[in-house]
Amino acid sequence: MAASIYPDYPPELTSTQSEYLLSNVKDWSILNGLAVRPSLSFVSEEVDSSRSLAVTAPVTIFPSLFPRRCFEEARAIQTAYNELYALVARDEEWLRNIVEEIVEVDDFIAHLWDVHLAVKKEGYVQSLSLGIFRSDYMVHKDPSQPDTKPEIRQVEFNTIASSFGGLAAKVSGLHSHLLSITAYPPMNPALITKSSLPANSSIASISQGLAVAHKAYGPPKSHPSLPLCILFVVQDPENNVFDQHALASALLSNHNILTFRLPFPVTLAHTHISSGQPSRPLIYKPPHSPSTAYEVTTLYFRAGYAPTEYTSSKSWEARLHLERSAAIKCPSILTHLAGSKKIQQILATPSSLHLDRFLSSTISADLISRVRATFAAIYPLDDSKAGKYAIGIATDVGKARGYVLKPQREGGGNNIYGLKIPPFIKSLGDESKKYRSHILMELIEPPALRNSVYRNGEVTQGEVIGELGVYGVCLWQHGEEVAGPKILENWEAGYLLRTKGKDSEEGGVAAGFGAVDSVCLIDV
Repeated sequence: MAASIYPDYPPELTSTQSEYLLSNVKDWSILNGLAVRPSLSFVSEEVDSSRSLAVTAPVTIFPSLFPRRCFEEARAIQTAYNELYALVARDEEWLRNIVEEIVEVDDFIAHLWDVHLAVKKEGYVQSLSLGIFRSDYMVHKDPSQPDTKPEIRQVEFNTIASSFGGLAAKVSGLHSHLLSITAYPPMNPALITKSSLPANSSIASISQGLAVAHKAYGPPKSHPSLPLCILFVVQDPENNVFDQHALASALLSNHNILTFRLPFPVTLAHTHISSGQPSRPLIYKPPHSPSTAYEVTTLYFRAGYAPTEYTSSKSWEARLHLERSAAIKCPSILTHLAGSKKIQQILATPSSLHLDRFLSSTISADLISRVRATFAAIYPLDDSKAGKYAIGIATDVGKARGYVLKPQREGGGNNIYGLKIPPFIKSLGDESKKYRSHILMELIEPPALRNSVYRNGEVTQGEVIGELGVYGVCLWQHGEEVAGPKILENWEAGYLLRTKGKDSEEGGVAAGFGAVDSVCLIDV
């Protein structure tokens, strides 16, 4: 962690101030749906066997200080990132060359690719893809160059189940509410002000993206015509249900679009594709009303991103079943693959020309340069010159300290850090092919910062690290044979700040590591 660039923060609280602040955090959160189902470690299954309880989501008590320049830059380049990953997902041949490098050592990636090949052989019937993306960054301040300005460095780019958009806007609302009721004590200088707490449009913007896809689907393809809906494919059990309900509520109240939540394990039981209809509309019959059928316009995957969710051949049959349907997928299988760490590594490897290959015809050279400036150094673990250099680092205890090893996975808890890397690499065996399912990334050096986190009824205080995620929505046509514009819709869609203790090696809120936060912008 680099030296702090921030003023002394947050302010000290008296016991009375702390009690008032915390009581309002808890009450406002439950009143406004800033909540999660409690984990079994907090409320046992015996106490809540019906899973009817809700608790305040892990949140920070104060908004975290964040450099204004870094925040504005992350938002400004999001549409370029959206276009980049949409174009990667469209280029099946380019993806194939990369995927074939890792399918031998990564069964999950191999199965995803097999799903694509099976649908391709039959013929895709839907030419539209929807991306609800999130580009995650940390503020970077090189400890060896104290006079440089802080910059953003990309941690990862998420193309599937980019979560917490529903809660992110609410925690921004929480911190603004606490300011408005004078729950924060006076500070000199005044850091928490209306102008330092930016509005967060994540609920409205992400739900708008789903609504745009729903409309783009067009009239029903079923005969006779059925009512239309959007289907959220979710995990079971799902602690983060209120995050998803925030988006579903916005779709109903703002767009009059009905949504349903379908656990991934029971997909085949409640959906079907009529064999006699070449357009392959996806039909959903809700378990609570099996006599009523709906045609699904859009599949929003909040599940299916982890190998542990594919427990049998039936799980892969379900993913293939959904992929071959006429519903617009968010994401499609190729977009899911485009979000793998290997793609990030290829785009960000020093001297890589792939960024220009995808963006030079539509994006200015200046904007491409700004996107490239967010890349941390990332290396393959293969037989290339860069790969051999990285393997040398990953197997050397003295050199591995400043790096993180990442597999091709989404969700928290998968990364290997620092001194743990060499023994992990050794555990893979001597065959270098096994290394290829991982990438090696230089650690980002965030400036020191302090905050307080409320989680599971307890407040902890200390040094923290913040990770800024900027959401993006993109609707495009896939397939090189499709005529007309490639990108149909493209916008930045709000932000998420996740904060964790400085000694935590993961930042996932749902995985039990981080807390939902909002930014307090300052000029540094």
